[in-house]
Amino acid sequence: MNGVRFDFDEIFGDDYLYFYAAQLTDEQNERDTDDVVRFLDLRPGDAVLDAPCGHGRISNRLAERGMQVVGVDASERFLEVARTAGTAADYRMGDMRDLPVDGPFDAAISWFTSFGYFDDEDNRKVLAEYRRVLRPGGRLLIEMQNRDELMRRFTPAPFSHTVQVGDDIRIDTSEFDCVEGRVETDRVVVRDGQVRRSHFSVRLPTITELRGWLGEAGFSSTRFTARDGRPPAIDRPRLVVTATA
Repeated sequence: MNGVRFDFDEIFGDDYLYFYAAQLTDEQNERDTDDVVRFLDLRPGDAVLDAPCGHGRISNRLAERGMQVVGVDASERFLEVARTAGTAADYRMGDMRDLPVDGPFDAAISWFTSFGYFDDEDNRKVLAEYRRVLRPGGRLLIEMQNRDELMRRFTPAPFSHTVQVGDDIRIDTSEFDCVEGRVETDRVVVRDGQVRRSHFSVRLPTITELRGWLGEAGFSSTRFTARDGRPPAIDRPRLVVTATA
């Protein structure tokens, strides 16, 4: 993977669930699910792939609304939580670059900055896999950071973000690699008196790059908006991509 290596289970494990609990509330999860349904114009009975599905916060809610949902994730811990929280979705362990499903699906979802964790070659494989499992006319929905907005407010020195829960602390210190177009983050977790250190890297393509990648993957058209449906702008932090197979 050309040096883009880190432990997914360490980044997306119990510490993730613990520190994100205050942000990913039931109310926020419902709002996210509402947005997914709105952007994709989903209807009961639609076949939907949620990959990566994480701990099922959106998959389970889509299934409850009548969609036929398959969730794929590389974290067995997340899948265990997802299965415990709901039984209507079909959860499977798998790699985004070689999805363990064939479809065809009406829609596929990559939500909450879930795209970009591999090198460019493998990130393109992920897009090609989405296209492979979508029916003709099916749609891919990607929600991610808007690189242009992030660059506008990024500081020259490392940028730190701290989350505290009681006496426990998570500190992310990030720098942007202009050559590779990646945010490189060192994470320190102090929890229950133990210190854990890890590193992860996320590729943030420009809109122009991502449009080209999606075209190469076989998508016929793409639409880019901010989270509220307005055009992307340097003061709108989230980017929503809708690509049609």
